[in-house]
Formats: sequence, C-alpha cells, structure tokens
Amino acid sequence: MLDQLEARRDTIAKVLCNEKVVKNGNQIILGAFLTLISALASASIAISLYPLLRRYSEGLALGSVGFRIIEGVLYIVGAIFILLLLALSQEFVTSGIPHASYFQTLGDVFLAGYHWVSFVGGSIAFSLGALMYYVIFYQTNLIPRWLASWGLVGATLCIVACLLVMFCLIGPFSTFQVVLSFPIAVQEMVLAVWLLVRVFNASAIASLSAKTEVNEILISA
Repeated sequence: MLDQLEARRDTIAKVLCNEKVVKNGNQIILGAFLTLISALASASIAISLYPLLRRYSEGLALGSVGFRIIEGVLYIVGAIFILLLLALSQEFVTSGIPHASYFQTLGDVFLAGYHWVSFVGGSIAFSLGALMYYVIFYQTNLIPRWLASWGLVGATLCIVACLLVMFCLIGPFSTFQVVLSFPIAVQEMVLAVWLLVRVFNASAIASLSAKTEVNEILISA
C-alpha cells in the first residue's frame, strides 16, 4: 500500500511538472468530453432496455437502470477531476514554483478522486447493473445463454477487480485489473454486435406476451 501511495505521488509530480500536459490540454479536454458522451450512453442503454426487461422482472430492470445512471454520474465526476488536474498542472507550470506542497496535495486529491470514481465506483456500478440485466437475459433466453453466462462471469470478475483496488491489493488500472475486466469488455462488444445482427429472441418475447395476455384475462375474470 505504501508503495502504491509513493508511486501515486511520483505520478503527480511528473504530471504537474510536465509542460506537454499543458500543451496537450485540448486533447485532455476532448478525452473528458468523450467520457461525458460515454456516461450518457451508459444511462441511455439501460433506459432503452427497461420497457422490455420490466416485463420479465421489474425489480431487476429498475435496478439495472439505477446502477447504470450512477455509473454515468460517476464517470462525469471522474472527467471533472481530470479537468481539475489539468487546470492545476497549468497553474503549476505558469507559477514557477516547482516545489509548492499545496500543488502536490491538490494533485494527489484530484488523481485519487479520479481513480476512485472511475476505476472503483463507476466500474462497480456498471458491473452491478450489468449483472441484473444478464440475470434476466439468462432466465428468459432473450439472448443465447452462453452469451448471458459470459456476461455474468465477466461482470463478477470486474467487481472482484474493483474490490482488490478498493482495498489497495492492486493498483487502479493495473495490469491485473485490466485482465480481470477484459472478459466483460469483450462480452459487451460481442453483445452489441449480436443485437445489431440478430436482435432479441423473438420466440422468448412472444412467449412472454402470451403469458401476459393470459394473466390479464384471469385477473379481469
């Protein structure tokens, strides 16, 4: 843990003193903007799936929307931390005070905040939301069960990686965290391609519609 803290302080010092960071500020701003778009996409995906998934399990569908919205909010907060770190770096370079401790402290806070909200909080929220709709996918055969199972395993591994980062057993965005998060990253891309090409299982949707109609008839009777 002490090694990780020392490495973080060294990273902060390099970032604050690096004029290339200041000169490439527009690229960092663009990255933050793309993060905002990603945050909006995270929430919109869950919201767009909600009308369908609520017919199978309203609780899980609502939970997935809630966690994906939390994920988006945390990614926005992470982008703000990066922009604050950029502003701090610009001020540090122009001030001509290479060893100002308050710059170092603020940089530490901003970088730690970015790591916590992006690599821990945001990732956990994403994984919990994903687990909820993959449970529905697995139970209903809306997508092939091998694909839903892959999502369940991948999301679980991602949560494990986040917990390891949380307890300082591995570093944020370390090789180990990337390896554990890789399965769900690939699975999400495969799922997107599958839905574009094959869409959801029509027979599973038809079966649900038939059951819903029968239930409505029984209730009205």
